[in-house]
Amino acid sequence: MIRNILLTFTAFFLLAACSQPVQQDVVSVSVVADGIIQGITLQAGSTVQQALTTAQISLSQTDRVIPPLYTLLYEGMVITVTRVREEFETQQVIIPFGRQELHNESLPSGETRLIQAGLNGLQEITIRHVFEDEIETGSSVVSENILQAAIPEIVMIGVQSPFAPVPIQGIMAYITGGNAWIMEGSTSNRRPLVTTGDLDSKIFSLSSDGKMLLFSRKSDLPSDQEINNLWVVNTTSQTPTPVSLGVSNVVNFADWQPGEEYLIAYSTVEPRTTAPGWQANNDLHFIALKDGIPGKTIDILETNAGGIYGWWGMTFAWSPDGQNLAYSRPDGIGLVDINGLQLTTLVGITPLNTHSDWAWTPGIVWASDNQDLYYVTHASPSGLVSPEESPNFNLATVSLSNDQEKTLVQQTGMFANPSVYSTGQGENGSSFKVAYLQAIFPTQSKTSRYQLEIMDSDGGNQHIVFPAEGQTGLQPQTPVWSPEPLDTGAYLISIVYEGNLWIIDTASNLAQQITGDGLTSQIDWK
Repeated sequence: MIRNILLTFTAFFLLAACSQPVQQDVVSVSVVADGIIQGITLQAGSTVQQALTTAQISLSQTDRVIPPLYTLLYEGMVITVTRVREEFETQQVIIPFGRQELHNESLPSGETRLIQAGLNGLQEITIRHVFEDEIETGSSVVSENILQAAIPEIVMIGVQSPFAPVPIQGIMAYITGGNAWIMEGSTSNRRPLVTTGDLDSKIFSLSSDGKMLLFSRKSDLPSDQEINNLWVVNTTSQTPTPVSLGVSNVVNFADWQPGEEYLIAYSTVEPRTTAPGWQANNDLHFIALKDGIPGKTIDILETNAGGIYGWWGMTFAWSPDGQNLAYSRPDGIGLVDINGLQLTTLVGITPLNTHSDWAWTPGIVWASDNQDLYYVTHASPSGLVSPEESPNFNLATVSLSNDQEKTLVQQTGMFANPSVYSTGQGENGSSFKVAYLQAIFPTQSKTSRYQLEIMDSDGGNQHIVFPAEGQTGLQPQTPVWSPEPLDTGAYLISIVYEGNLWIIDTASNLAQQITGDGLTSQIDWK
């Protein structure tokens, strides 16, 4: 038994000794490069890099080696070197011009007019070609540079509608389909002013004399880098050419200062990737135009927190004489001390907690006496609702002369957006009418449609003027008064209804549709 065990152990050790590998001092490998195969013998433990050095093969930065240079050699290894090189080719490519069609309801249906001839553009393209062992294996475009932008062909197409023309005073400007149009004398006399198709409706304002239009256009950059840009255009030119102000990211406010020759005030935001897409700076700047050219920027308010919910931003409103500038933000309204570069609070307002990525800002407008401000205020709640949750909103006024506050209309809804029109001098001084929006469901005014109402300056004689009973209400907006009454003495108001421009005679409540494309988004009238 013992003898058998000893024999077994002896046999095991003999087999183990036979299985041990024989240690080699050198290894032989093959190197394939430039169409040649070389046999190389090196010391064991050498690397691919050392094999290439022994074979006197040099590498460029783009050459590819398999296996990698740091790999240890083993017997029979095949090392492959692929020569890789790049060539760059520059080409000039024609950019075909596009075609834009503008529907004009003042032209007979089917009639066309060429507004702007198209012109091809020119683009320079750089292409990278990749060769492996002198065989092209791929190509890609590495840069594109537009040498000359294409100019689109613009054709006006008649889509004459059955809407009767309405005589109007002054100049009416409006945005439809991302383009700016103006009307003069009659609603049938309309022409395109800016046809880029990229007006974003954030800013849209005529100067006091109606000769210049301030507007914003979407940026060509990603929205988290730049939201939009400010532009101006001369409304009297037969060949209007928009001029960039060199100002970007204006969402809440930009407007002309009354009484000054083409002085613009504006406030900016910083683009963000998160909703609502910006962080407000709550700043204020002035920029003047001279001979149609923007001048230096004057800083009035530096970037600041802007109070509660200040990330949404402030808005502002000039008094009719241009001597005072009011501000509105989620927690109150007040005045901007332009000389002192600071804010003075007039009325503190309990901010609305929207539980969302937007904030409510009170609508404000000056009375024509330059002394009173009409504004929407967040009213006290009923029941157990907290003040910030209150669904109640009232239309009120505050006087600069005595700081007296007065509620004029209760439960208007948050988007009442008052608008004032002077009707001349009355027995007690300046007389004016106030137009505002009344929510159909006041306690649900965030989503409610609205009716257009008018009242006297003291809140009396309130009455609905549009739309008629039983019709769908208005979306939130600010009504726009005509600059002058008609020869009959009637005052007109323009609004956007179901995507179209309407004009309402406030004396007769007669409403007339002016456009029919359903793409109107903004109006101004001076």
